[in-house]
Amino acid sequence: MNVEEHWWNGEATPRGRRDIYIRTDGQRWEVQAQIGGAQGRSKVLECSSRSSASILAGAWRGSSPTWRELPH
Repeated sequence: MNVEEHWWNGEATPRGRRDIYIRTDGQRWEVQAQIGGAQGRSKVLECSSRSSASILAGAWRGSSPTWRELPH
């Protein structure tokens, strides 16, 4: 799976860090929400399309203005 988009909440500490990824292999799409950095917990949901993955990622980010998109 290739990362298409990646956001994080700007918290540098492992306890506070939150990441959202949209990934694809060209046919399947998935969104991953990760809590606590690389060693933390995560949840992955498959989506039927790019647009549904974007909607889910947006819902998981919520309305907080602190989320930043990272280059991929």
